[in-house]
Amino acid sequence: MTDVTPASFAPGLTTDDLAGTVPDPRTAPAVRWGVLGAGNIAGSFSDGVREHTAASVVAVGSRDLAKAEAFAAAHAPGARAHGDYDALVTDPDVDVVYVATPHSHHHEHALLAIRAGKHVLVEKAFTQDAAQAREVLDAAREAGVFVMEAMWTRFLPHVAALRGVIARGEIGRVVGVIADHGQQFPFDPAHRLYAPTLAGGALLDLGVYPVSFAHDLLGAPETVTAVGALTDTGVDGQIGMVLGYPGGTQATLSTTLWARTANTAVISGTEGRIEVARTFYAPTSFTVERHDGATWTYDGFRGEGKQYQAAETARRIAAGDVESPRMSWDGTLEVMRTMDDVRRQVGVVYPGE
Repeated sequence: MTDVTPASFAPGLTTDDLAGTVPDPRTAPAVRWGVLGAGNIAGSFSDGVREHTAASVVAVGSRDLAKAEAFAAAHAPGARAHGDYDALVTDPDVDVVYVATPHSHHHEHALLAIRAGKHVLVEKAFTQDAAQAREVLDAAREAGVFVMEAMWTRFLPHVAALRGVIARGEIGRVVGVIADHGQQFPFDPAHRLYAPTLAGGALLDLGVYPVSFAHDLLGAPETVTAVGALTDTGVDGQIGMVLGYPGGTQATLSTTLWARTANTAVISGTEGRIEVARTFYAPTSFTVERHDGATWTYDGFRGEGKQYQAAETARRIAAGDVESPRMSWDGTLEVMRTMDDVRRQVGVVYPGE
């Protein structure tokens, strides 16, 4: 092989990946966060900001003022509580809004923040479909504000380290990625994951992780093949996917609401493989096994980890950027288009589509 750039080993890699490290989130500039939505994921994000960055959560918004007040007391002491989202996005002390409502409302709430002139971090999946994602990104472009999908996995230390392994050619050219994400949720038609009106189903909440993981290394697929089974409410309960790429590379991915799966990932190359331990999308370890017999293990940071995406957001805002190269606008659109194709093949249609 004469071309030994990082992209020779996996199309999604650049020379920046050679270092295999991420900046300390505590060194990122301080920004003032407003949290839109007061659920569990918003809580873990706010804890990460408070405990591991120089930034602060200064306001939280919920449609229930008492819920916003309880959230602030638990996760952002001293933050202003708002009983509606308009008040949150127009709060003059808020620099950037973190949208943590159900998928069905990401589009609406991201646009609300953008129209108020705020930068925005939107929880994954970015929106319920690619058309909505395009509207949000077009609005951000017109307003000149920073917007990013909160795919926190892309900013974690173990992901930077494994990208460095691949970029240096330690496992050769990547020919396959295998990843799964399954959790067990008892059937409840009112639960957000089973409700079509809330853009429920396994794919947007769980499957987005393996899809985005494959995209991070390999880019947009040439072909998408999917099979799935629906719940009684008409959303996807389980899906298997095979994504095809140039040169015969494939990603074999799966997601389910019905069982807690291994939640691991394997990256196979022409000269070795990387086995990413449970839970691959959160801070974890991995093992490199080369065909020449060399084996070593990365055992890095443990913990929640959402502070890394918060730090990336702060750095990009301070630099005047409107997007991050690690989770670019085009990347978000490509992931959304892939998932649109998957949903079409398994027969999931949300109200209004």
